[in-house]
Order: sequence, then C-alpha cells, then structure tokens
Amino acid sequence: MIREIPFLDLKKLHSEVRPALDAAYQRVTDSGCFIMGLELRAFESEFARYCGVDYCIGVGNGLDALKLLLQAYGVGPGDEVIVPSNTFIATWLAVTQCGATLVPVEPDTETHNIDVAGIEAAITPRTKAIIPVHLYGQPADMDPIMAIAAAHGLVVIEDAAQAQGARYKGRRTGSLGHAAATSFYPGKNLGALGDGGAVLTSDAAIADKVARLRNYGSTRKYVHDIQGGNTRLDELQAAFLRVKLAELDRWNARRQEVAGWYADRLAGSPVQLPRIESGCESAWHLYVVCSTRRDELQQFLFERGISTVIHYPVPPHWQACYAGMAGMQLPAAERLASEVLSLPMCPFMTPADVAVVADAVSAFGS
Repeated sequence: MIREIPFLDLKKLHSEVRPALDAAYQRVTDSGCFIMGLELRAFESEFARYCGVDYCIGVGNGLDALKLLLQAYGVGPGDEVIVPSNTFIATWLAVTQCGATLVPVEPDTETHNIDVAGIEAAITPRTKAIIPVHLYGQPADMDPIMAIAAAHGLVVIEDAAQAQGARYKGRRTGSLGHAAATSFYPGKNLGALGDGGAVLTSDAAIADKVARLRNYGSTRKYVHDIQGGNTRLDELQAAFLRVKLAELDRWNARRQEVAGWYADRLAGSPVQLPRIESGCESAWHLYVVCSTRRDELQQFLFERGISTVIHYPVPPHWQACYAGMAGMQLPAAERLASEVLSLPMCPFMTPADVAVVADAVSAFGS
C-alpha cells in the first residue's frame, strides 16, 4: 500500500490552532469592523516587534507590498532596479508595474540567492534600488549588499515573502534592508486564510507614504493627500495572522528538524542538497534539491505517492509577459529552472515521513 506524503498539509496545521482561529473569527464578526480596525493595528504592532522594525503596514498581497515600497521611494520610469534572475515573477512584476527597468543578476548556484559578486557590475547611473530575495527561506547575504548600496546611494528592499522568522547574523529578515515586503499567501510559513502582505521598515516617512498609498492616498477618511490605491489587509486575515504568529517560531523549529532529517537521510544520494551559508538561519519555507534528471525524479516520486513542486520551472525572462527579454543570456537561472525540485516540507512531518521521501529519492538514483 502506497503511503502518501503531501507537499504541505495545511489542514493539519490549521487543526492544531482551530480553537484560536474560531475565536478570532468570532471576535471580528462580533466587532462589526472588517477593514482597518483594531485587529489590523494589533497585528501590525506585533509583527513589527517580531521582525525588529518600527513599522508594519498590512496590505493586500506580497506583490502590492513590493510595488508600494518602490512607489514610496520614488522608483519609476527611467530608473533601474537590480533583481535576482532566479525568483518568483512577483519580484519582477513589481518593478515593471512601476515603469522602471529590470536589471537581472544571476544566482549563486549553491544557495540559489542573488550572487553578490554580480551586483556591483550591474550598477549604472540609472540604478535606484536593489531587491534581494530570501529564496526558499534562506536570507541573502545582506551585509555586502548593504555596503554596495551605501557606496552608490541605492535603496535596498528585501523580498522576504518566503523567509518569515529567518535570521541573518542574529537579525530577523525584514529588518536587514531599508525596508522589506512580505507575503501572507496561505502556503507561507506565516500564511493567512486568503491573500495578504505587509511592508516592514523603521523609516517613518516611508511607512507613512505606504500607509497612504494602500488606502486611496488617505490616512483620514475622505481626505486624500496623494493618488493611492486600495490594497488593505482586512480584519479577519489580521486576526488569523495574530493566531499563527504566536506559533511561528515553534513551527519554524519543526521545519528545521525536518530539514535536519532530510540532510541525514539524503547524504550520499544522487541529488544536490541545500547549502545554508554561515550566519544564516533558514526558515525552511522550502526544501529544494537539484537533479539533472529532475522531471524523471518528480514522476518517480509521484508514482510512489510523494507530492513535490517545482519552484520555479520557467525563469522570469522566458515568461511570455517578458517576451522582449527572451534572448537574454541567464544560464544560471535557466539551469536551476531545469533542475530544482521542492520535496515535501511541513512542520508536521515525522522522521518516518522523511524516511519515505528520502528512501524513494535514493531508490531513484540506484
């Protein structure tokens, strides 16, 4: 009989905190306030404190968080923004939706994060910002990135959507750049029960600008100082996130355990394992291995009841929406897109679950 291993068991995760989620729902519905109320303010305060910054501004999703930050820093047509060539497409979309020009920099093929050595060479007089992504939950190498930015007068915006709770040299992601954007998509380590996102910063002026931009350009009802939009984290999602934030460190610690079990069981297997840089504590949002026979491996695991996902099968510059960049040579991103495979990663996996996955991976190699 096949023992099925899901990629991520959100039902089990939510069942563990179901009474608190139910109470949060009841609290919001009883309040009669569903937008921009006490739950949002409480979550913003709690998450800012957790990340080690002064301000958190809840918004509708992670893409909007990135876009609003770029707008708040005045990034627009004529400006260039350095981004990783290997990332989810939202990082790129935020830049082009502001009218700015993308400048992709290749990844370190061991960590899959942006290769710091490539950033300096990509800077021109038009460069305005750098967006390092903490991919799969591992922080990018932020100290040299910040040093480069300081030398050239650039803004650094962390894309921390996959790294809630991760640490770089003891500091939380979200507090490492000038500002950060994160996502509360349900599958994230800190996931809502719907879409959601947030901006994190200790810059009061930027926080104020983002707060206006998310709410029609207003901080007082019917008074609109700038031309803003409508992208707000609602009260229900904020209340649910407060419940899950209280569990985040515990769940991340379980992910760390699962990653350790994988490392032990997959040692000597035919796949390349994740490499975590010194000084980094990954949130282990994903456990990503590489194989030159990735598609065969994925099918082999599927036939044995093991769910996997490819993050990401098509690099951004090959997407139809960036057809004008299709001829760009980004071999590292292209290689990773053909080799990466995310194995099941969930706080509730057991050593036996990991053994099933690892033994199947090893069996494929033999």
